[in-house]
Amino acid sequence: MGKRPMTVRIARWSAEHPWRAIALWVVFVAVCFVGGNAAGLTEMTDEDMRIGEMGHAQAIIADGDFAHPAQENVLITARSGALDSAAAGAAATDAATRLRSTPGVAAVGQPVPSRDGSALLLPITMSGDRSTASERVQPLRDATAAVQTAHPQLRVEQVGGPSISRALDETIGEDFTRAEFLSIPVTLAILVIAFGALIAAGIPVLLALSSVAAAMGLSTIASHLVPANDSSASVILLIGMAVGVDYSLFYVRREREERAKGRRHLDAVEMAAETSGHAVVVSGLAVIISMAGLFLANDPIFASFAVGSILVVAVAVIGSLTVLPAVLAKLGRWIDKPRVPLLWRLTAHRVGPDGAPVPPRFWPAVLRPALRHPRTTLVISAGLLLALAVPAIDMKLKFPGPEDLPRSTAVMQAYDRLTAAFPSTGTTHTVAVRADAAQAGAVRTALTDLATRAAADPLFAPIEANGPQLEVSADRRVATLEIATPYATRTDEARRSLQALRADLVPATLREIPGVEYAVTGAVAESEDYAAHIREKLPLVVGFVLLLTFVAMTITFRSLVVALTSIVLNLLSAGAAYGLLVLVFQNTWAEGLLGFTSMGAIVSWLPLFLFVILFGLSMDYHVFVVSRIREAVRGGMPNREAVAHGITSSAGVVSSAAIVMVAVFAIFGTLSAIEMKQIGVGLAAAILIDATIIRAVVLPSLMTLLGKANWWAPRFLRERPAPVVDVAAPTPEPELVGAR
Repeated sequence: MGKRPMTVRIARWSAEHPWRAIALWVVFVAVCFVGGNAAGLTEMTDEDMRIGEMGHAQAIIADGDFAHPAQENVLITARSGALDSAAAGAAATDAATRLRSTPGVAAVGQPVPSRDGSALLLPITMSGDRSTASERVQPLRDATAAVQTAHPQLRVEQVGGPSISRALDETIGEDFTRAEFLSIPVTLAILVIAFGALIAAGIPVLLALSSVAAAMGLSTIASHLVPANDSSASVILLIGMAVGVDYSLFYVRREREERAKGRRHLDAVEMAAETSGHAVVVSGLAVIISMAGLFLANDPIFASFAVGSILVVAVAVIGSLTVLPAVLAKLGRWIDKPRVPLLWRLTAHRVGPDGAPVPPRFWPAVLRPALRHPRTTLVISAGLLLALAVPAIDMKLKFPGPEDLPRSTAVMQAYDRLTAAFPSTGTTHTVAVRADAAQAGAVRTALTDLATRAAADPLFAPIEANGPQLEVSADRRVATLEIATPYATRTDEARRSLQALRADLVPATLREIPGVEYAVTGAVAESEDYAAHIREKLPLVVGFVLLLTFVAMTITFRSLVVALTSIVLNLLSAGAAYGLLVLVFQNTWAEGLLGFTSMGAIVSWLPLFLFVILFGLSMDYHVFVVSRIREAVRGGMPNREAVAHGITSSAGVVSSAAIVMVAVFAIFGTLSAIEMKQIGVGLAAAILIDATIIRAVVLPSLMTLLGKANWWAPRFLRERPAPVVDVAAPTPEPELVGAR
């Protein structure tokens, strides 16, 4: 007999030495977690994020070595009617007096009235590091609140970058905390329903949480090579809970199924390792391949997400193959304790009077149309998914702007009043110029002329009373000019204003200066340039993922047809998810239902990130289901019956895993941030489509139509049959060397 598969040998050792395997896993997780905390996290910098023309402009600005301290404002407006200028002036004087003695304030400027007299603005310059201003802004907020108390007839508000960041961090931080804490009990509740026993339900959650903990530590260490993003931890949690629960769910359900057939406990663990364990390895490889495609995007955020996702998937696979068999072997039949009476009856493998398993009724009924009328079923189901994908053709990509932030906070309501009274404080373009110091006078003159020309164009805001916002570096080589537009960052008017600057106004005023170098950045430029970057890199990432996944599936199943159908079905699922995202978030009909304000576009980075996650996670189900079908075919079952058996026998575990994923992703869809809402809804909808329409309708109808062709492969890929030994033939006697 040949060697048993590696998954079986690992499981056998773990099952025979359970305490050693469990201890090694605990030590591994602890070392990773503690080592990561000791190493410390290296976060990406603004320099890492430079892309396109906006990146060039930011490099020019950085060369100017501007101080750029953090800026805050006190906005004074009337609660109703016209603003009393005398009362507003008294409130501004009171605010200036209080703030000058407040820690963290470097300077307080002169009050600036709005053009229409509806508001008075008191500018504040903060001291210290700009990057930590939001952490030190609370004393300023307290001082402004005291001014409000002293002047109740007016509306006195603090608004600025640090105070907005502080308020949003508090709101979004609470959202994430709620989502993270909800995901665990929701997952556990679904697993209790799936298993009907508390211990069996707890094992997948424990494996997932330990995998997340280990991956968090490893990703912190890896951040010294690939700097981490703020959202990396959330991505690790999201992916880790999904795959960790999936893998252990596949394994535990198969072990219980084998025990229900009468196998001894150790034999059941080995069978689970040989079948579900193999599927876990292939699924993990598919997810890792998908996430590795993010490195080709040449983007530090995606690189950080890829590192975290690959690590948590790899750790979850290792845990499923090592510690999980040990836990199952040690628990024995205790895994089915304590039972939840009603749920246990629904989930236990029922056996008839003759000892044979009782076949389920629900899934055969669902599969009947696909098996009896595969051509019609395939055309209708695939046609519906293609129709759902059509809106994706009109997908627009943009960064969320300030107008897309939650308006539930007082500071964002104040921001709306600020930009209405002072348009130049809203959306701005920054023109960055670098030239020889001898040209500083010509550059200043050209930029002043540029500001005047722009102010005459309705696409731009008029110049405020304090003149153009022009700044020159100490060495006179770099200059910047802020040009405001009265339109929100994601509007067509704001985009046209950027195009007018880049294509016409800036070149016309600066190109005659010898040796001049210029570029335009700002919120609009960041959105447009990043969207262009994603459109450029998306085909490369998609091609990489498709090619490597095709190769991996071909080698795994030794069938070009199975590999090709895997790719096609996952593309169909991803396309439907894209179309659904566009229908929901680029329109306004679902705003009240999901609690958001449509930005008329999809967040720039989401399509690429969503594709690799969906492609990887969808492969979990596909590998598991197709493995069961191939197992039945190898056992001598005809193709149609094998398809029915494979999908029916795996439907329970796939449905349970999908429900867990959908529930966790849907929780993220309740967050305030529009990007988290889009990714939560997109992932939840895609997994639901994949686990129902794709796996229960499209896949069985397609594999039924293909028949034996499902397993076609070139000769060099086909498995070699085991040599047949003719036991009836006499064994030849050995020849003696040298005999005559």
